[in-house]
Amino acid sequence: MSFLKEIQRRRTFGIISHPDAGKTTLTEKLLLFGGAIQEAGAVKSNKIKKGATSDFMEIERQRGISVATSVLAFEYNGIKINILDTPGHKDFAEDTFRTLTAVDSVIVVIDVAKGVEEQTEKLVEVCRMRNIPMIVFVNKMDREGKDAFDLLDEIEQKLGLTVVPLSFPIGMGYEFKGIYNIWEKNINLFSGDSRKDIEETIEISDLDSSELDKLVGEKAANTLREEIELVEGIYPVFDKEDYLNGKLQPVFFGSALNNFGVRELLDCFVEIAPKPRPKQSEERLVEPKEDKFTGFVFKIHANMDPNHRDRLAFVKIVSGKFERNKAYLHVRHNKKMKFSSPNAFFAEKKEIVDISYPGDIVGLHDTGNFKIGDTLSEGENINYKGIPSFSPEHFRYINNADPLKSKQLFKGIDQLMDEGVAQLFTLELNGRKVIGTVGALQYEVIQYRLEHEYGAKCTYENLNVYKACWIDPKNSKTEEYKEFVRVKQRFLAKDKQNQLVFLADSPFSLQMTQQKYPNIKLHFTSEF
Repeated sequence: MSFLKEIQRRRTFGIISHPDAGKTTLTEKLLLFGGAIQEAGAVKSNKIKKGATSDFMEIERQRGISVATSVLAFEYNGIKINILDTPGHKDFAEDTFRTLTAVDSVIVVIDVAKGVEEQTEKLVEVCRMRNIPMIVFVNKMDREGKDAFDLLDEIEQKLGLTVVPLSFPIGMGYEFKGIYNIWEKNINLFSGDSRKDIEETIEISDLDSSELDKLVGEKAANTLREEIELVEGIYPVFDKEDYLNGKLQPVFFGSALNNFGVRELLDCFVEIAPKPRPKQSEERLVEPKEDKFTGFVFKIHANMDPNHRDRLAFVKIVSGKFERNKAYLHVRHNKKMKFSSPNAFFAEKKEIVDISYPGDIVGLHDTGNFKIGDTLSEGENINYKGIPSFSPEHFRYINNADPLKSKQLFKGIDQLMDEGVAQLFTLELNGRKVIGTVGALQYEVIQYRLEHEYGAKCTYENLNVYKACWIDPKNSKTEEYKEFVRVKQRFLAKDKQNQLVFLADSPFSLQMTQQKYPNIKLHFTSEF
């Protein structure tokens, strides 16, 4: 197959939602259609001991939440699909924001009973800022929930989207009869039998036919006719260009747990979702079809396999072909590197691949050369941007609880920070280490992983910090800057990149500092 054909048949997308809306379950069911797994493990059910294929860290199994972003790939109807399943839990939002830099489109999962929740709002906002095409999947239709029209209104108002239903539910909860597929003009009857892997669909080209009454009963049939008429009256006609430009969002209804409405979503997705898109670097816009390889690291995961202390750097390929054993330039270090075993993913299984194409995600074994945001190329000096660190919201001192294991502790902290789990600050005054995180749950994850993966124990001490602000080094020669550094010495720290950071202890002191030293620029993200 030619290089261009390979690019054209790739679709790379992320699934985002509030925790518990059914994101991981949907991922599992999509894999089922790709023939990638034989039985999908439902996340909640205790009957199936498999557990979900995509949650592989012990702490995820204990809590039933996804902490790390996992990458899954499968083939469907000749299309190669790469899914990035993201954590919905807000303590891990930063990981999700980074993942969104590596996807070409997004599926937003919404729980029919709970409607739009706050985490969904935040993530959709990030997608809207970047004009990422979105498809909405309303999940759990087999339970009682909000009226379809009310829910569509809520999605439009709260998320600021322009929606077009491409399928419509016939009843819900106990009354749930099935789904009318507006996109393909057919009806999918709900049997409520989750053992059946894939439901049958019945083609209905004309809703007025008496066939419909036979299938779902007269009452439900009449309701559906009225509702579809309303849908056609209220909502715009689906336009692929508008969808690709992020101006229009198709909506599908279904129940991922019962594997219902998922095929409709997938068939439509394969047809309309964007192929790999160009990406802006600091130097220029890079097109996927260029001959020369470029890619960037959007995630680092340490110890994917506890038996081998390995780190994997996840690289999204933007242009050209990535070939095994070929030397590529690591732009930040300005040195050439070869990779003898680049991995492609399938949940816990990894395979070594010889050639990967734009849109694919490759895992590279790393001994500590990579940081999040690094670029690899065939020699061009190019930097992809848009993966910032945000100011953390929680701060604690980290102390070593076992003096004999201090080497292990420092190595562990070092690697976990490179992975982007949290941020490390070292105080200028006494060299104490401070860990800043977006959410409090991360402290548990860090403590757990230090002990289980590095054999080191740590304790925490609270530290009263309101925000970490990165200090712009532009005016570092001025008297004002020198005085600022002298007066604020006990509030200054260095981050891992050795940038100077001011740890303000309250909104008031931040304001006073800005008034007193007007020429010193403070930033809330590390990328300024």
